[in-house]
Amino acid sequence: MKNTVFTDKHIALGAKMAPFAGYNMPIQYTGINEEHATVRESVGVFDVSHMGEIWVKGPNALKLIQYVSSNDASVVYPGKAQYTCFPNGKGGIVDDFIVYCIDAQTYLLAVNAANIEKDWNHICSFADKFGMVVGKDLYNASDEICQLAIQGPKAMEVMQKICDENIMDMEYYTFKKLTVAGIPQAILSTTGYTGSGGCEVYVANEDGDKLWNAIFEAGAEYGIKPIGLGARDTLRLEMGFCLYGNDIDDTTSPLEAGLGWITKFNDIKGDFVDREFLLSQKEAGVTRKLVGFELVDRGIARHGFNICDAQGAVIGLVTSGTMGPTVKKAVGLGYVNVPFNKIDSEIYIDVRGKLLKAVVVKLPFYKK
Repeated sequence: MKNTVFTDKHIALGAKMAPFAGYNMPIQYTGINEEHATVRESVGVFDVSHMGEIWVKGPNALKLIQYVSSNDASVVYPGKAQYTCFPNGKGGIVDDFIVYCIDAQTYLLAVNAANIEKDWNHICSFADKFGMVVGKDLYNASDEICQLAIQGPKAMEVMQKICDENIMDMEYYTFKKLTVAGIPQAILSTTGYTGSGGCEVYVANEDGDKLWNAIFEAGAEYGIKPIGLGARDTLRLEMGFCLYGNDIDDTTSPLEAGLGWITKFNDIKGDFVDREFLLSQKEAGVTRKLVGFELVDRGIARHGFNICDAQGAVIGLVTSGTMGPTVKKAVGLGYVNVPFNKIDSEIYIDVRGKLLKAVVVKLPFYKK
């Protein structure tokens, strides 16, 4: 099991640690609900150093990214980030990830921790097609980079105190290379998975301690706290954001998962992995869709529970579920057969043999 550069800090702070994606990670410190509220109301810091970073460089960098991803990366200019996914060639998803355009021939891909090796092998399998050299044009830097996500309505105010240029007017899904906490060439991006604003910062592992200490010193007046992966999950679920391995995987298409908005079929995008399959699926329509739902009856839906109709026939499966700490409701995501995906449809969650009524609602659950 791997450690991040911040593992000793988590342990010293009394975090409850557990294995996650091959890493020893903090699940919670003082409690999921309290940590969740900290991010919604002020500012919290997540160690997301377990995430992967892959460099794609050279004159054919964009061509490769266009071919292996579903979104149109041609619109991503220097300083802009884009959410996208890798179709797997079989109608499913290898991973969802963020692509950062450093310049016309340099891109950084931020991928999920559990999928680093799978993603790397997938990308490298197309290297010859685009005349790219593995280890040079394609480089896996995952073990060299640490990352902190500073999230919440006060996050940017905290970070401005330790940045050498203005970051307060940065738009969503943009980034800058700047000096943070005296660390030159850090990447600060206005991304995150909480729905409460903030940023994510990438630096070399050797600069991790300096970054952590500076952030917590700058955030002391705002009551900044470290946040575990438990609250990260409840925060993202309140926003209806997909979690790879739960809501999307190698068996789910982006169109089924409501990710049609990152699946482009225009002429500039051109050909890409699974293009014909996904286009035919779009034209014919999918038979199941990922929906958000709220429990009407008392109870909590959990990953793997069956979703049924009023007669008890199985019509789908819960992929994520929790009691939303901010929305104060039991909410969840799951795939259901069409037409049960329509807003206000009544569905039933099979909780240990008891059918609990739920209703399909428009995402996100949390609205500012």
